Amino acid sequence: MKNVYVADHPLLKHSLTLLRDKNSTTETFRRHTAIVSQIMIIEATRELTMLPTKIHTPLAETEGYKIDKSIVFVPVLRAGISMLIPAREFVPWAPVGFIGLERDEKTAVAREYYQKFPSEISKKHVLVLDPMLATGGSLIDTISAIKNKAAQIISVVCIVAAPEGVKNLHEKHPEVSIFTAAIDSYLDTAKYIHPGLGD
Repeated sequence: MKNVYVADHPLLKHSLTLLRDKNSTTETFRRHTAIVSQIMIIEATRELTMLPTKIHTPLAETEGYKIDKSIVFVPVLRAGISMLIPAREFVPWAPVGFIGLERDEKTAVAREYYQKFPSEISKKHVLVLDPMLATGGSLIDTISAIKNKAAQIISVVCIVAAPEGVKNLHEKHPEVSIFTAAIDSYLDTAKYIHPGLGD
């Protein structure tokens, strides 16, 4: 699939297995959510602009690189917060925007209840954080809201995705890249991802 990147790493597979296991403790789940989130942030930031710089080691001058500070994180509340904290350990200088969406359990349609984005978002690479891409409704609405602020480069970072959600998102926003640890089998009639992570 175009613009869809499924990460492949032994540590990722190990942590994802523990996330899926219904017998994992809350502490285990939190710890491995952080591990998977950090690996996914590494994957999603491979194309960041690097700025050459000269530095002095204790022995000599040498060439190095600095990351162009051009990222904004936008976690989809509330689940996206679980990915934001480990992401900011890598990129503590990145500004954060927030959007709150609540899913109606009967219709599976998301309703926005909060929105706040940093200024100059139009000049940044926006990484939208949401652990689960199910129907795609919440992420479609989030991306639309970000585009209303004139953002040009948007990527979605998630842990698991349903093929239906990937398809729906790309029908509305085909240029948006999706980075995920897994594309699962399907959505059931209640709109849960199978095998998924639970809810």
